[in-house]
Amino acid sequence: MTVANYTSHNPLRIGTRRSPLALAQAEMAVSALQRAYGLAENAVVLVPMLSTGDKIQDRPLAEIGGKALWTKELERALIDDEIDVAVHSMKDVETVRSPLFRLSAMLPRADVHDRLIGASTLDDLPLNAKIGTSSPRRAAQLKALRPDLATSPIRGNVARRMAQVDAGEFDATLLAAAGLDRLGQNTVGTRLALETMLPAAAQGAIGIDHLARREDLAMFLQAVNHRATFVAVTAERSFLAALNGNCHSPVAAYAVCDFYNITLRGEILLEDGSERQCGSIEFALDDIHGPAKLAAQLLERSSDSLRQLFAP
Repeated sequence: MTVANYTSHNPLRIGTRRSPLALAQAEMAVSALQRAYGLAENAVVLVPMLSTGDKIQDRPLAEIGGKALWTKELERALIDDEIDVAVHSMKDVETVRSPLFRLSAMLPRADVHDRLIGASTLDDLPLNAKIGTSSPRRAAQLKALRPDLATSPIRGNVARRMAQVDAGEFDATLLAAAGLDRLGQNTVGTRLALETMLPAAAQGAIGIDHLARREDLAMFLQAVNHRATFVAVTAERSFLAALNGNCHSPVAAYAVCDFYNITLRGEILLEDGSERQCGSIEFALDDIHGPAKLAAQLLERSSDSLRQLFAP
């Protein structure tokens, strides 16, 4: 299908979750496509959907199916031809995906940092403070810095999590800076240094995917693909795949790239934060084995207990 075919009578259908943050991210994709192709406002439509992850709020994702809960409704809609493309938070996309789908574009990456909500600094938290987080990565990183801290699962959208801290259910929580910024909450919380909290793989990135057989969409989406983001996030996801990482795994990764090389930082931890292995590697853009090399280095110097967390 050509650009001219997208009209009010035959619009490009963009699938998204219904949460405020997901809708804000989908609107960013809409705006990018309209700018790139001069599409009329009614030539692109959003198709919001309620994901299983949004429906089930009382248990950690790792217990009820992991990242697939955010994407399976959108994938079904692609297969059933209810939508043409789907917009995802890339850190919520499974590392190993069905060959039926293809990620063809990522928008320019936002702030990758985490923000602390409820205290000015981690040192300001009281002894044995209760921190709301359902992220094994964040929980382990917190305990590595402050072994006294207690972490408990917290679910719901950004507003709900912040309300739980305000109500005293938790002393603090951690939220992605990118999500807060996209919701107009750019002054909320304290931005934590990467040396303190290395982010999850693909944090801050928005991806657009479609059925792999739709080569027309693969070409169409290249106009909004931010290559540096795509390359960096792909390296981070390759690192996660090399570790056999999943939603239970306390693992962090962050990559940056220039015209020639990628610099990838990675981190793996025991759940209680008692062991933390960090490292970095620089490799050429065309070196597909670079992420796996860093994964192997970290595992080699890890204890048996830590290695077992990432056993296939």
